[in-house]
Amino acid sequence: MVRQEEPYRVNEKITAREIRVVGENVEVGVYSTRDALKMAKEQGLDLVEISPKADPPVCRIIDYSKFKYEQKKKQKEIKAKAQKTVLKEIRFGPNTDEHDFQFKLKHAEKFLEEGAKVKAYVHFVGRTIVFKDRGEVLLLKFAQALAELAKVDQLPKLEGKRMTIMLSPKKKAAK
Repeated sequence: MVRQEEPYRVNEKITAREIRVVGENVEVGVYSTRDALKMAKEQGLDLVEISPKADPPVCRIIDYSKFKYEQKKKQKEIKAKAQKTVLKEIRFGPNTDEHDFQFKLKHAEKFLEEGAKVKAYVHFVGRTIVFKDRGEVLLLKFAQALAELAKVDQLPKLEGKRMTIMLSPKKKAAK
C-alpha cells in the first residue's frame, strides 16, 4: 500500500526561511519560520503552508486535521454538484397507433424536463423490417413534437433491427 503524500507542508516540513503568516488571532505579517512555528505552538495549532509559490510563501496557523476535513468536504460537494447524464429509452413499434404515441410523448416530455436524454427507437420484429419508412416517419414526428423541449443529437439511424434517434434537453434560459 502506497501512502499518499500530504498536499501541504506542515510545521517542521516548511523549508522557507521567511514566511507570510495569516490566520485567526494572528497579526498578519512576514515572520521567520522559527517565530511562526513558536506562535503556532503557543496556540496549540499547526503552521500550514497554503501558497508555497508566493514570495514569501503564505502560511496559516490552523488546526491541520480540521483543515484537511474541510478540504475533503469541499471536494465531496464539488463532486456531488457535477451533473450526471441520465439516458431514458422509449420504444415504439412500426405500427404504433396515435394514443400510444401520445402516451409515450408525455413520458418523453417528463424525462426531458427532468434533464435526462431520451433515446427513442422503433424495434422491427420479423417481417416488419419492410416498414423502415414508417419507423423513420414515426421518429421524425416524435422529434418534431418535442422540438420545444429538446434538440436532436442524432437523426434516425437503422442499426440491425432498431432505428434510433437521440434527443437531449435544451438549456433553459436564465430568468
